[in-house]
Amino acid sequence: MAQQENTKRTIKPNTKHSPKHGTASTTLRRTLRREAPSTVGLLVDEQDFAAMRRYRTFPFDDHAAYLHQVEGLLKSMTAQGMHTTVALFDPEDYAEFCAESGLDADTGASRSRFTAEIAAAGATIAYTGQRLTDLIPLLVSRAVRQATWEYATLLLADLGACADCGQDIGRAAFDRASHLLTRLLETAGPGTHHLVCSTPTDNDQLLAVLHTHRDATGPVRLDASEGAEFATVLAVAIALETPGGVVLRTSTPDSPDRVHGWRLTHGALAPLTAGEVFNAYCTDADTGEPVSPESGVEYCAGFDIGADPAEPHR
Repeated sequence: MAQQENTKRTIKPNTKHSPKHGTASTTLRRTLRREAPSTVGLLVDEQDFAAMRRYRTFPFDDHAAYLHQVEGLLKSMTAQGMHTTVALFDPEDYAEFCAESGLDADTGASRSRFTAEIAAAGATIAYTGQRLTDLIPLLVSRAVRQATWEYATLLLADLGACADCGQDIGRAAFDRASHLLTRLLETAGPGTHHLVCSTPTDNDQLLAVLHTHRDATGPVRLDASEGAEFATVLAVAIALETPGGVVLRTSTPDSPDRVHGWRLTHGALAPLTAGEVFNAYCTDADTGEPVSPESGVEYCAGFDIGADPAEPHR
């Protein structure tokens, strides 16, 4: 009977919104929003900014004002407890991305999607309240490192396998480079070390930088991604047999900085003389003109890193 009566009763929908329920839902959404990471794509220079102005939906017409607004946005999101990263927004890459994806480049949604794509690649800097003038150089450096690593990795992958022995040439070169780097760090001793590896390619000069530290006791401490990038560039020099070189600068308390150098020869790091290190460090790479030596720096010969002999590629 009760069931029959209920079927005849007209049920009116509750159109009243509970204030308590609405407040709770809003609070939960805000909590979720704070836990959702955000990425801001940044146009770091006037040239990139000018390239984006051709899009009707891009709302800015002054780069300085744009940077001011971006900085305000970053501060606002950080104040809300949101984890925020900044990515380098490249207009040429953006246009190419939209063309390949079949997207309309003149929409905010496309810009947002592209920003998510570049963030996924990893070339970002976490915003922790620093000024944009301090963040931008770090961001550019990070993007250059990422591009260098990707290009060097592609070069190694394209080498394929040896036609005679079937060995993966790129993998073998990377393994050899990793061994050389390990031996160099082990024999460098304690201190704060700054290493630079450079090698020419057909299209560009590849450059990798690695920062490490080692106490009097204990292992070497380094950023794993920097180490991989350094080994990859060194591997390119090994695989292509190009004239690569490595420079090591070591800082220790109460002592002058020491600079050592090596040239890459047949898969091995051959020590440079003190004079060769001085000339390399005190010559402008672009003009070839001499540069004044730094005070408080000793230019030293490279040392034997005790690496295993290079195996000739069959």
